[in-house]
Amino acid sequence: MLVMGPVSSLFDLLTFHLLIAVLNADKALFRTGWFIESLATQVLVIFVIRTRLNPLKSFPHPALSIVSLSVVALAAGLPFTPVGRFFGFVPPPAEFYYMLAALVISYLILAQAVKIAFYRHFVQSQPF
Repeated sequence: MLVMGPVSSLFDLLTFHLLIAVLNADKALFRTGWFIESLATQVLVIFVIRTRLNPLKSFPHPALSIVSLSVVALAAGLPFTPVGRFFGFVPPPAEFYYMLAALVISYLILAQAVKIAFYRHFVQSQPF
């Protein structure tokens, strides 16, 4: 929590900046964008923190992969549905999804680097 929490908060702040400064988001787009980014990063970071190994070499159970990716896809598509409109979401512009991809990839890379540093610094007795 003390290690990964600030990384997550950094990406929330970056998301806020991009939504306001780049996309000129109104309240509905801001709410929508933050929901999608937050859900995507927090679900996908599971793949990084679930193992001490490289997440690209240590594969999770297929059920975890299917459910996790389905949740992210559902969140990304929700604003285009009546249910999304019920919650006050609006369809984001295509640029948002490009920024989202860059944010998520950057977040996962930084989370992996922080995880490696954490284990090297705090768990020296066991090999990484």
